[in-house]
Amino acid sequence: MLSQIRNEEKERVVGDAKERGVAFVDLEFVDIFGMPKMCEITTARLDDVLSDGLWFDGSSIDGFMRIHESDMFLVPDTKTYSVLPWGGGKVARMMCDVYMNEKTPFEGDPRGVLKKNLSGAKEKHGYDFFVGPELEFFIFKSQNGGGVDPKNAQVHDDAGYFDLATKDMAVDLRREIVPALESMGLEIEMSHHEVAPGQHEIDFKYGDALEIADSVLIYKTTVKMLARKYGLHASFMPKPVFGINGSGMHVHQSLWKDNKNAFYDGADQYWLSQTAKHYIAGILHHARALAAVVAPTVNSYKRLVPGYEAPVYVCWGRTNRSALVRIPRSLEGKTAATRAEVRFPDPSCNPYLAFSAMLAAGLDGIEKKMEPPKPIEENLYHFDDRKLKELYIKTLPGSLKEAMGELENDEVVRGALGKHIYEKLTEAQQEQWDGYRLSVSGWEIERYLPVL
Repeated sequence: MLSQIRNEEKERVVGDAKERGVAFVDLEFVDIFGMPKMCEITTARLDDVLSDGLWFDGSSIDGFMRIHESDMFLVPDTKTYSVLPWGGGKVARMMCDVYMNEKTPFEGDPRGVLKKNLSGAKEKHGYDFFVGPELEFFIFKSQNGGGVDPKNAQVHDDAGYFDLATKDMAVDLRREIVPALESMGLEIEMSHHEVAPGQHEIDFKYGDALEIADSVLIYKTTVKMLARKYGLHASFMPKPVFGINGSGMHVHQSLWKDNKNAFYDGADQYWLSQTAKHYIAGILHHARALAAVVAPTVNSYKRLVPGYEAPVYVCWGRTNRSALVRIPRSLEGKTAATRAEVRFPDPSCNPYLAFSAMLAAGLDGIEKKMEPPKPIEENLYHFDDRKLKELYIKTLPGSLKEAMGELENDEVVRGALGKHIYEKLTEAQQEQWDGYRLSVSGWEIERYLPVL
């Protein structure tokens, strides 16, 4: 645990902080919802914390411990050390693992859960898990210089997909976000305006699932912080505006063994190996339960409806963006590029739990040699109920409550989360569902009050 932080690593981090004039270090971790939490130490304490860890009270963190067993322990991961682009270069940050004591990992730490699932895939099958998420977000005009009025939210522009800066009003903001992310170690591939007005996307390079999950947190925090600098409000809410596309988090993924892409087979028409096809079959088989983890909010199911480029139907295809799983095209001979794109996650999910659950589902498909159905290359939104039934195509759950029921009955996905996180996540989602179910919406008032 702490002994795994080598002296040279401690010296590197402490030396860099002193050389660059860092005054504070944020020690970050996440709750079960994927919301970042942190406590801050001075650089003077950095050497001691890297050597001995840091105790904290976990009783007030969502999904952590009860008040009579609240003492918990943070262990910084020096590989995640970076200086924040805001704060005048005076603040650095590190992700931490959460422990019950100096030797016992906390079973409710989402980062620890992902590390456990990745370790299991490596030890049992020899696989490394690579992912590349694409997080979309909206930029809103802020009210009075900060925040957004939920009752009167206005998107920042009326541009569309890949529009030029003449219509894309946030291009300067993205041009500040990209180098900020690069300064913290992310490799950015592309940024652009998305389909909906006010909607944007910045893509970063595919990589090891743990590193990428950490990068998702950096990405979301940076987007929000720099939007605020411009007097704007950034939101990763799945469906913030009625009648236009919502925001997804499509996750490209593949398994690697002995530094080779286990998904690649040059003899297959899609360049997919049997391993890849079994993996895809596992994702499809567990999709309805996975929904509760990768689309974990009430609002997620306002996005997952036909007609807005969000997948609803449990099937796969190559060029078909209406399918749940898509196989992106790649150049011939580019073996590393063969991958599956799982399209139903959204950016409200906890990336550590989402990656854990999808990995477990895919590995179950491999272990049981599941075969995927025939790929669908037509627009599924044009299929009627009769044709969907003929092709045995299921749909995703229509609500969070329905997804929770599917998760309850799926031992594989539940097992990937672990007992503690499953129970705490279910409690939180039930509370969320009850709040939604019992509230009276503006739509209901407008629809019924004048006539009933």
